[in-house]
Amino acid sequence: MTTANMHDAKTRLSALVRKAEAGEEVTLARGGQPVVKLVPVSPHPPRKPGLWRDALEWQPEGWDEKPSANEVMPELDD
Repeated sequence: MTTANMHDAKTRLSALVRKAEAGEEVTLARGGQPVVKLVPVSPHPPRKPGLWRDALEWQPEGWDEKPSANEVMPELDD
């Protein structure tokens, strides 16, 4: 485990990042108190296009048309 204070980390940032990428635990401290841990970013798997294609339901034509007030409340037609 590597611990570095803020001033030292600014000077040796590239080396500390290399250590974190290699799997070593790197902690940055301020005033002797640990405040940040450097960890490598795990890559996301590539997205597969069309993965949800069969799970979606297609809506019929006109599904989003606004009904008239008389269709919603026919009693207002008086």
